[in-house]
Amino acid sequence: MTDYDYEELGLVAGLEIHQQLDTEAKLFCGCPTELREPEEAERRFTRYLHPTKSELGEIDDAALEESQVDREFEYLAYDTTCLVEEDDEPPHRLDEEALEVSLEIAQLLDMTPIDQAHVMRKIVVDGSNTSGFQRTTKLAADGEISTEEGPVGIEDLMLEEESAQRVEETDDGVRFSLDRLGIPLVEIGTKPDIRTPQQARDAAERIGMLLRSTGQVKRGLGTIRQDVNISIAEGARVELKGVQSLDDIDDIVRNEAQRQVELLEIKDELEARDASVGDVQDVTDVFADTDSGVIRGALDSGGKVTAVPLYGFDGLVGTEIQPDRRLGTEFSDHAKRHGAGGIFHTDELPAYGVTEEEVAALRDAVGAGDEDAVAIVAADAEVAENAIEAAAERAETALEGVPEETRGANEDGTSEYLRPLPGAARMYPETDVPPVDPDIEAVEEPELLTEKVERYQEEYDLGAGLAEQVAYGRRMVLFEDLVGQGIDATLAAQTLESTLTALRRDDVPVENLTDAHLRGAIVLVDDGEVPNEGMEDLLTALAETPDLTAEEAVEAEDLGGVDESEVREAVVEVVERNDDQVAEEGMGAFSGLMGECMGALRGKADGDLVSELLREEIQKRA
Repeated sequence: MTDYDYEELGLVAGLEIHQQLDTEAKLFCGCPTELREPEEAERRFTRYLHPTKSELGEIDDAALEESQVDREFEYLAYDTTCLVEEDDEPPHRLDEEALEVSLEIAQLLDMTPIDQAHVMRKIVVDGSNTSGFQRTTKLAADGEISTEEGPVGIEDLMLEEESAQRVEETDDGVRFSLDRLGIPLVEIGTKPDIRTPQQARDAAERIGMLLRSTGQVKRGLGTIRQDVNISIAEGARVELKGVQSLDDIDDIVRNEAQRQVELLEIKDELEARDASVGDVQDVTDVFADTDSGVIRGALDSGGKVTAVPLYGFDGLVGTEIQPDRRLGTEFSDHAKRHGAGGIFHTDELPAYGVTEEEVAALRDAVGAGDEDAVAIVAADAEVAENAIEAAAERAETALEGVPEETRGANEDGTSEYLRPLPGAARMYPETDVPPVDPDIEAVEEPELLTEKVERYQEEYDLGAGLAEQVAYGRRMVLFEDLVGQGIDATLAAQTLESTLTALRRDDVPVENLTDAHLRGAIVLVDDGEVPNEGMEDLLTALAETPDLTAEEAVEAEDLGGVDESEVREAVVEVVERNDDQVAEEGMGAFSGLMGECMGALRGKADGDLVSELLREEIQKRA
C-alpha cells in the first residue's frame, strides 16, 4: 500500500460516528429495540418513494439521482411493528431515555447543548425509511477530544432514528426489515481536524470508548458505523459511508488519499492529451454474431449494445487507482446504478468472449483511434442507454479531477460510488414532533471506561487484565449490577469473561445466553446452590436450551451440589479402586485421583472440599 507525506499531500479528514443506543423503546414510538429474524415477519407491504422539494422549492441532487432508479421497496413487519414505523401514524414525542443518554455523551465530549432542539426531516428515498425521510435533531455542539497527534474538535451531536435493515435485493427492488427502523441513534461529527490515517483511527477509538462508557449503547456488528470525509489538496471532499470496523478506518483513509492522487495524475495526463468524451452510440450491429456470453445474452433477450468513445483515454481506463480497482471500475459503478451489470472497455479487450476483430470493428464504428478508448454496455435497451450515459458522465468528470461524491466503504478498505454529496435541500422541519429543551445539568456524567478499570482493580481486587476485559466488555452493566447486589466480583468477572470465552472456543452457542441466564447462574453459584465447578455445565445447558431458567437447568441436568458425606463416599470409592497405586505412590497419586474424583462427582462438589477429603484418605493408606 502506498504511503504518503500526508502534510505535504494536504490531507484533511473528519469523522461521523453513528452509534445505536440501547434503550427500551424506539425514538418516536414505544416499540422494542430488539432485532428479529426475517422468518419471524407476520406480514409485508410495499412502497414506491419519490423526492420532495425543500422549503425553498429545491430538490436534493442525491435524492433526485436515487429516484431515477425505478425500484419497489418491500417491508417486513412483525408482531411488534406499529403504525408509526409503517408511516401510517404521526411520530410520538422524542424518547426521554434516548435524550438522557445523548446528553451524557455530550458531557463526555465536552459539548455545549443547544437551547432548544427541533426535529428535522432529512430526505432519504433509498427505501431505508418508509416515510421517505429520516428524523434527526441537533442536541449539542462545539466539543473536543484528544489524540496523540493533537486535539480533534467535535462539530455537533445529532439524535436520530436508525434506518430499516436491508435484507436482500429482489427482482423488483429491495426488501427491508422494520425491526431496526427507529432505534435511537447518535451521530457525532468531528471538525476537519484530522491530518493522518492513524489520527483518524485514534479519534474513532477515543469516541468509541466514550460512547461505551455510558453503558447504554448497543454492541455487535452493525450497531456502530463510521463515515469518513476525506480530501487532499487539489482533490475534493468525498464522504465514505459505512465503515463497520475501527480496524478499517486508517486503510480507508490511505486508499482514498491514493485514489485522489491517482485521479489527479490521470487528469493531468488527459489534459496533456487534449482528451474528450464523445457521443453515446448504438453499436449493436458490431456484435450481431458475437460469441461473448454477456453480450449474446443481452441481445438474445431483446437488448442492445451502447458505446461511448473516450478520446485520448487509451491505457488510462485500466489504470489502478485503488487496490484491484481501476478508473474503469469507477465508470462501471455509475453504470450499475442504472441496472447494468457493468461495462467493458478497450483497455481490457479482447476478453470475455469479445474478439480482436470485434474490438477493431467497435473502434471503427465510433471513430476511435489507437490513442482512444471505448466503453460499452450490453443490457436491456433502456438500461443500456441510461447506463452508458452515466459512464460517459463519469468520464467527463475524470477530465476535471476528483468529483465530490458519496462512496460506500468496502471490506477490503477500498470504496465504490454511491451517489452525489447531499446538500441543504434535503432538510426541512418536522412539524409533528414538538421541540425539546435539553438540560445537561440534570444528567450525571458517566464514569469513563479507563476509570472503571482502575476502580475494579482497587475496589474489587481484580487483576489488570480481567478488570480491562470486564470494563470494555459487552456485559459491563450486568457486572456492575451483580456486584452492586453483593455478588462476589471475581466470580462475576471470571464468569462473564473467562468462562464465556472458554465455552465459545468449545463451540458452545453462548450467543443464546441472555443477561437473565447469566445472572441466574452466577447467583446460584454465589449462594452455594451450585458449586463453582458446575458453572460451565450450567451455562452450557442454558445455551443449548435457552428457554430454561437457571433453576430449571440445574434440576434438568442434576447440577445441584452434594453434601460432605456424599463427597467423602465418592472419594473413598475412588481411592479404594486405586489402592495399589496409593500404596506405591502415596501423595504422588493425588493429581490423577483428583481428576477421577471430580469426574465421578460430575462437577457437583467444590474442588477445595474434594481436595481436602482426598488428601485425608490417601494419608490414611500411605
